[in-house]
Order: sequence, then structure tokens, then C-alpha cells
Amino acid sequence: MDKLESPPIAVDEPLAPQPAVAGDVARAGGSFTAVGVSGLALALAACDSGGGGSGGVVSTPGPTPTPSPAPVTAAQASRFLSQATMGATAADIAEVQARGYDGWITAEFAKPRPTSLWDWLVSKGYNDAANVNNQNGFDNAMWSQLIGAGDQLRQRVGMALLEILVVGIDGVNLSWRQFAMAAYVDILMDNAFGNFRTLIERVTYNPAMGSFLTYLGNRKADSRTGSVPDENYARELMQLFTIGLVRLNMDGSVVTASGQPVETYTPADVSGLARVFTGLVLDSTDNTTPDRYRRAMIFNTGQHETGASTFLGANVPAGASGADAVRQALDTIFAHPNVPPFVSKQLIQRLVTSNPSPAYVGRVAAKFADNGSGVRGDMQAVIRAILMDSEARTEPSATSAGKLREPVMRLTAWARAFGATSNSGNWTTGNTSNSTNRLAQSMGRSPSVFNFFRPGYTPPNTPIASAGLVAPELQITNEISVVGYVNYMQAVVNNTTDLRTDYGSLSTLAANSADLVDRINLWLAAGQLSSATVTAIRAAVDSSTSTSNRIAIAVLLTLASPEFLTLK
Repeated sequence: MDKLESPPIAVDEPLAPQPAVAGDVARAGGSFTAVGVSGLALALAACDSGGGGSGGVVSTPGPTPTPSPAPVTAAQASRFLSQATMGATAADIAEVQARGYDGWITAEFAKPRPTSLWDWLVSKGYNDAANVNNQNGFDNAMWSQLIGAGDQLRQRVGMALLEILVVGIDGVNLSWRQFAMAAYVDILMDNAFGNFRTLIERVTYNPAMGSFLTYLGNRKADSRTGSVPDENYARELMQLFTIGLVRLNMDGSVVTASGQPVETYTPADVSGLARVFTGLVLDSTDNTTPDRYRRAMIFNTGQHETGASTFLGANVPAGASGADAVRQALDTIFAHPNVPPFVSKQLIQRLVTSNPSPAYVGRVAAKFADNGSGVRGDMQAVIRAILMDSEARTEPSATSAGKLREPVMRLTAWARAFGATSNSGNWTTGNTSNSTNRLAQSMGRSPSVFNFFRPGYTPPNTPIASAGLVAPELQITNEISVVGYVNYMQAVVNNTTDLRTDYGSLSTLAANSADLVDRINLWLAAGQLSSATVTAIRAAVDSSTSTSNRIAIAVLLTLASPEFLTLK
């Protein structure tokens, strides 16, 4: 029998381009019919590469005290929370105003996870044998945390990581898929505030990732048959997760030689690295419970390549154990100069802006490379640098950098702003990937390792393309998805789905359309609705005398407005 070797840790294709669309939302017969969202592409085109200073605090000589930071306004707090959480609440806004941005971040880093996705599934009985061959419970667990969890910075960063280190549940070919996927997302959540080197190691040993990128059960080369190790994980670990295809400067700009980009790796590097990821298997054959999917994969030494492996200028000597080979491979990748700018830029894109300036990328990458205490990959330092940077905190303007708000985060923004919760207690919102009648996105359900959208996607034949900018989220935006989103949100806003709210204090404001729209504008759009949009929404609100309908009109039209859809 082949010897099984335990790892050294304990583990708690691109989409087709889609055109942008313009339109509006019309009210007819007392209900809302979506016919588009006006100015969407134009609004995104205004999201240029932005300004942004050098960052940091300039010291002055002598005893002059450092000025106290200006008080945070409610609108500033709401904008900050749109970058740092799955949606602002009135209580969150007040907390940011009381603590300040930096104090709020520090408090969030100190929060423990209330529960894991895995434990939530167990608490709801999804480990019953009837669920061995289905996905039941996964979406429920995800929505319960994205909307209901108190550790919101962790939730937002965890989802950013899930869009970089991608696994989609439909591509996980295991039993107990809901648990396998929950265990993977739990790794991202549990390590969101840790070190990136630890994170990629735990991702590497996770069964869901092993299945998704087909290296679970990967075997060494066989000269008799001509078979070679599966190269999926070796390729995507470098291309998508850590270093990218071309060499980068610390500010994210491309390194060139003779006018051509310098490649980061060759096919030989992929083949050499693939030899390292052989022999990884589940640590048990017991399928009566999902428990083995929560534990790290181990090495079957009979399947692991024992010969020397060479990649990225490193050499793993012949005879190295599987664990030692993986450790050396990950150390080599982690030390690569591309990792700080490559990972930092994508995190900025997911949290703040699609088109960060090179200076912004460089400042964050510098913190990734060294947190100030000689530590590389400190996620807390990176997250703080992203959210506290001058480009993130400078007041937005018509030409400020920004991003299209992801569809899932439009729903969670509504739910959190108005205190919505699960009517059934089981968070049955389900899979929202359908673009015809839902959101065209559902967390944990990416159709491929390339995520729902690529970080470098540019919608063709648009002002965005002409300006040399990117707008990743527009890759899943078209006429169908725009109509589907607004129609779906109509049902949500009118409390006809499992997510329900009584809209709380809005009822006392409903009689005055100005006050009503101002409050919704603050909570959902950080006060960024234009005067023209406010006027249009107020006119629609004042066409009804029903309190509930006035609230629904104001909320839905805000959710459909370009100023809400475009996060600045």
C-alpha cells in the first residue's frame, strides 16, 4: 500500500464580452416595470484613473502638533462602508463617525467570526445523508453571512478573495459539495486578516480547490504510458492567483524589454511546478459524513513525483517529500516581485476602484512587500492601506475613479440598509446567477476560474475603451441583465421574497418626499444622487399617496440610478 504523508498544516474560460446598456425605469399602473438603467455606460466612463495624492502624512519640524482629522460626515461614512462592507447600516454609519475610519478598521480586525459556514450548515441539519449528492444549503449559508454577519469587513474582503482565488461550486466534483465549498470559503474568511503566504498554502491543500482545478489525485509522470501530471493548478496558481502573465513594476505597470512585455513564466515552468502538486489525496475514504472535506489533503507518496523539479529559477531536489516540495514552491512564488502589485491591484479593484492610479497601486504594494515591520504579505496592512489611501478617501467628483457596483452587492446594500432578514429563518434567496430574472452573479458560483468577470475587461466600442480604462463588472452587464436586475429588485423591495423588512424609520418620512429620498440617498448612495435624479425620484414618489408605495418607489428608483450603480 502506498504511504500517506500529512501536510505540515491543519486546515480549519472567460465570459463573452457584453455591451453596456442605457434606459430607465418606468412606473405603470401602480407597479414598476424595468426597462433599463439610464446612463450606465456614461456614468462608468466618468470613472477615470482618477487623481490621488502621494498618500501618508507630511511631518512638520518643531513642536507643531499634528492636526486632528476632520470629523467624518454621515455621507463620508456611508461611502467608506460601501467600500469596506456588504452594505451600510445606520448603526455602521454612526460607528464610523464615532471611531473614525482607522479606528473602525482596527475594531473590525479584532472581531471574531460569529460562526463558520460549515458550522451553520451543520446547525441546520444539512449533514443529513440525504444531502450527500447535492448542493442544498450552500447559498443559504452564504446569504446568512453576507447580509446577517456582524464581521462585515471580513465578509467584504473574503468575497474579494473569492473573486481572485476562484472556486465555483458547480465545478467541484465531490460529494457533499455544499460542505466542500463552505470549507473553502471558510479558509478565505478565516485568513482574510492573516498572511497571504499562509492563505495560499491552505488554499493549496483544500479539497474543493483540488477538485476544481483537477489536481486532487494528480499522479506523477508515467514513462510507460506517456502520461504527465495535470498542470491546471500550477498554471492558474501563477497566472491568476499570484504573479500574472507579465512582469510588473511595483506600481503595476508592465516591465518591457525591446518594447515587449517580459513574461513571468514559460511552459517549462508550468510543467516543472506541476510535478510538485502530485500525490495529493483526501485523508479518508469515509463518505458517510462530509468531515474529510474540512481537513487538508495529504500526500500519497506512491503518486507523488520524487524526481527533481525546476520552475521560476528554483530547484526542488530529488527525494524531497511532498510537503517540502510544496513549501519550497509556495515560498518561491510568494517571494516573486510580481505578487505585491498583482494581488494589491486586484484587491483595490474589488474594494474601491476599477482603475487605480499607478501611485495608488504602488503605495499598497509597498505595504504588501513590507508592513513596516519587515513582514511580507500582511493582509491587515494591505487592507488598511487600500481603504485609507488618499484615492479612496478623497471626496468624489465627476471625474473621480470608481467602479460599477457588483450585482450581489446591490442586493446586500439594500438588505443591510433597511434591516432586511430572512422571513423563513433559512435564508432561501438561493442562486442568483440567472441574468434574465435575477442578478447575473451569485457568490461561490463562478462559472470558471476566471470569475464572473476579468479584472482587465474593457467593454468594446465605449468611452471607457477609448479612455484606455477597464470596467470588469460590465462583462456581465447587458440589456437582459439590466432588466433582470431591476425586475428582481422590484420583487425584493416590495417584500415578496424571503428577504423582508418593514423599512423602519422610513415610514415616518414617507409623507415628505424630500426627507424620504434624502435618507435613502444617504444609506444607499452615500449622498451621491444628482439633483436631477433626486428631482425625478421625488416626482415619482409624489405621484402616490400610499406610504408603502412611496417608500418602494423611492428605494427601487435609487437602486436603479446610475449614481448608486456606480460606486465612487
